[in-house]
Amino acid sequence: MNHEVLTFFDTPTGSWSYLVADAKSRQAAIIDPVLDYDAAAARTGTAGVDRLLQAVRERNLAVAWILETHAHADHLTAAAYLKAQLGAPVAIGTGIRTVQQTFARIFNLGEEFAADGSQFDRLLVDGDSLPLGNLAIRVLATPGHTSDSVSYLIGDAVFVGDTLFMPDVGSARCDFPGGDAATLYHSVQRLYALGDRMRLFVCHDYPPTGRQAQCESSVAAQRAGNIHLREGVSLEAFIAMRTARDATLGMPRLILPSIQVNIRAGQPPPPESNGVSYLKLPIDLL
Repeated sequence: MNHEVLTFFDTPTGSWSYLVADAKSRQAAIIDPVLDYDAAAARTGTAGVDRLLQAVRERNLAVAWILETHAHADHLTAAAYLKAQLGAPVAIGTGIRTVQQTFARIFNLGEEFAADGSQFDRLLVDGDSLPLGNLAIRVLATPGHTSDSVSYLIGDAVFVGDTLFMPDVGSARCDFPGGDAATLYHSVQRLYALGDRMRLFVCHDYPPTGRQAQCESSVAAQRAGNIHLREGVSLEAFIAMRTARDATLGMPRLILPSIQVNIRAGQPPPPESNGVSYLKLPIDLL
């Protein structure tokens, strides 16, 4: 195998992060890193992501990219912390601009917040190719859960963010701003077209009772057993199921703090005159 995939699970948020390394050059990419967050105290920490950093250093890897599959609503990204430690650029899909514009209005961020993606080092479009030693990272636009969702194809592995979950969990919600069930359906069909042997790595797992958290499946396994999008499920059936299911879901527990940080590439809001950063809570809005 010409690349190595190391996995890191954040239990409080059910989130998977990945460290992908080219075996020859020892260049690596980090995908969807998670910052610890104590919601009661609004306190951040790095114990989880420091395990990933330790793996980087133990293997003498040179991190070339810090990649986000989208602006997450269920955890705070550790991208800014990792960039400060490693110097690697942070990249995300160009659809982040739409996400920023939407949430700039929700949080009334004003003119001081640039909703143009400039907080990130690289904005990615479908078909982009990023160098990773002797490998290339191919960018696939896979919107539907959010408008900025992208997947990263590296060798025989594709990192799909929230486009799909494990087969017994199904698919992600589509009722966030910019989400669309029909769009997600077509994004999943695009992933399925990569071939049955393609390995799929998810960003989250919320396992049924009795199963440990998992991160890897395959196109074949998803097509055969995904409870929402197995082979033969029609576009119309999926839209009906997804729309009905989404109507029953509450807001993710960390959506308000996480979005404010994640649209800033992992930086907190600018500190106020007392040197403290504050997160906003819009009342009765969401």
